[in-house]
Amino acid sequence: MALEKRNGKLYYYRSVREGERVRKVYLGAGELARIARDEELMSRALKVAEQERQREEVECLEVLAAPVAELCEISEIIARAHLVAAGCHRHKGEWRRQRESA
Repeated sequence: MALEKRNGKLYYYRSVREGERVRKVYLGAGELARIARDEELMSRALKVAEQERQREEVECLEVLAAPVAELCEISEIIARAHLVAAGCHRHKGEWRRQRESA
């Protein structure tokens, strides 16, 4: 975004990428240019604040999920130990009983 002064008058342009080319889109002149620029600055600030809020929420959820993940890991270890003690083995990801030799 750019507030440009040409021949003593303010013009507001936004740069837009189309493929490999960048072109400027006219958004207003004079007081309208200042209003458009201020609106764009506010929307960008709101976007940054929303991203920060979402990042903090994800961090909070990760902290809450850590004990659950640890409990899952422990219960999986215990389940494997019981299956091995019962004479089972894994075959292509499935638990099966060992064959009895005749």
